Amino acid sequence: MFKRLTFLLLVGLLAWAYQAIQPPPPKLCGSPGGPLVTASRIKLRDGRYLAYKEYGVPKEVARYKIIYVHAFGSTRHDALIATTVPQEVLEDLGLHIVSFDRPGYGESDPDPKRTRKSLALDIEELGDQLELGSKFYVIGYSMGGQVIWKCLQYIPHRLAGATLIAPVVNYWWPGLPANLSGAYYKQPPRDQWALRVAHHIPWLIHWWNTQKLFPTSSVVSSTNPNMNIFSRQDLEIIRNANVSERDNKVQAKQQGEYESVLRDMMVGFGTWEFDPLDLKNPFAGKEGSVHLWQGDEDRLVPVELQRYIAEKLPWIHYHELPGAGHLFPAADGISEAILKALLIEEK
Repeated sequence: MFKRLTFLLLVGLLAWAYQAIQPPPPKLCGSPGGPLVTASRIKLRDGRYLAYKEYGVPKEVARYKIIYVHAFGSTRHDALIATTVPQEVLEDLGLHIVSFDRPGYGESDPDPKRTRKSLALDIEELGDQLELGSKFYVIGYSMGGQVIWKCLQYIPHRLAGATLIAPVVNYWWPGLPANLSGAYYKQPPRDQWALRVAHHIPWLIHWWNTQKLFPTSSVVSSTNPNMNIFSRQDLEIIRNANVSERDNKVQAKQQGEYESVLRDMMVGFGTWEFDPLDLKNPFAGKEGSVHLWQGDEDRLVPVELQRYIAEKLPWIHYHELPGAGHLFPAADGISEAILKALLIEEK
């Protein structure tokens, strides 16, 4: 009898543990009980829908066509290179900017099979379906900046130029030396643990970010954020944020946290099939350029990592901004400068 009870208890415990680590199914846009579809969307090769938004001048008259990749916990509405730049500047430069919801965010369908390569191919297909031409520019910010490395690896033949804005660094890239590990330990312990889970045991990531025993990721948490991860400039930008920008953060995870921000962490901090520090210059003939922008007071992405990457990849145009934190693209005049550096090589 005792053995039978022990066995039943063990089975019950295992069943409870299995249920605890299973994420809830996503609430697909347009499905019964799911969020409404309000965005323009394209249907991708595998049947998924990708939502997008266009800024600037019509593509038919544009001199430059750009696909913008949004940050962690954001949406197509958060295209800072368009929303913080005066419309007359966009028109004078002749810019057509397409911002899209990455898979699982906003109104884009989740991609449970998302990989480093698949998102680059989504971007290529978006450019094809919207008829942006044989080549287009890509600009990504933060976690979206990390995506640009994947574009440089998998679709370099489609790029006219590229900009990475405070791109998130995967601490497990083989090319990063051990003496830079101190940058990892500058993060709050709760964030260090969240990244370890994302990298080493991703199947536990839902449980880790919903359990109450230990502090969860300060970047993911909306109920217990850690404001110490922001610089003085960042906090000023946050104070000046308008209501619509806060609403965008809610919409970002409306289909569920697992297939948006948590999938982002698993893909971004998982094991990559390539090392960005081994990339070759895709514009060896100087027909385009790659730019990397970084604030020296960024507490989310340590500046010493970007300095090392820029040193290892000397073909990258590196721009370091004194006194800038992680949110510097929202500061006055910065996004305009980023655009002009890429498109017309203005210093």
